[in-house]
Amino acid sequence: MKLQLALDLVNIPEAKEVVAEVQEFIDIVEIGTPVVINEGLHAVKAIKDSFPHLAVLADLKVMDAGGYEVMKASEAGADLVTVLGATDDSTIKGAVEEARKHGKQILIDMINVKNLEQRTREVDALGVDYICVHTGYDLQAEGENSFEQLRVIKSVVKNAKTAVAGGIKLETLPEVIAAAPDLIIVGGGITGQADKRAAAAEMKRLIGAR
Repeated sequence: MKLQLALDLVNIPEAKEVVAEVQEFIDIVEIGTPVVINEGLHAVKAIKDSFPHLAVLADLKVMDAGGYEVMKASEAGADLVTVLGATDDSTIKGAVEEARKHGKQILIDMINVKNLEQRTREVDALGVDYICVHTGYDLQAEGENSFEQLRVIKSVVKNAKTAVAGGIKLETLPEVIAAAPDLIIVGGGITGQADKRAAAAEMKRLIGAR
């Protein structure tokens, strides 16, 4: 079970500062969509250059031109790239094909997928590396979480690994761990804490204790 740090509301210098603080407790650094919008793929390159021992995920939420966008992210140093599960199979296939050329991985973000069980089966057959249930910011505000969705995808996945994201904090982490995803993605549960290092260390301890 791996821990991914999601960086969403930072610029490049701030991102480096946060990662430096928690790097020994995380496995993957996610350059979140807001950072990519504000800073471009330069942010991916900057973090990979500064922390080459960590995997870097570019949260591009690819919806079209899968091969091209994965190629550009790979050139910037991304180890993983996100593609939306709501997109066409052809886009996912193109992304997977390009990722294989570069030794990279594809994480499918199932945010806003309506028939989760059916789409998970379809996506799982396309050779993706991770399938991620994701409760977005807007739905978190309405009180939703990803735990039930995680159980759904775990019940049907045969090939891909599973991941969960959206509003995970230290107090909810034991419930997430009990659901046994392969990858746990945490943003504000670490970055929003006064002592980021302590929060990351405790999360890593809980994950490792399972």
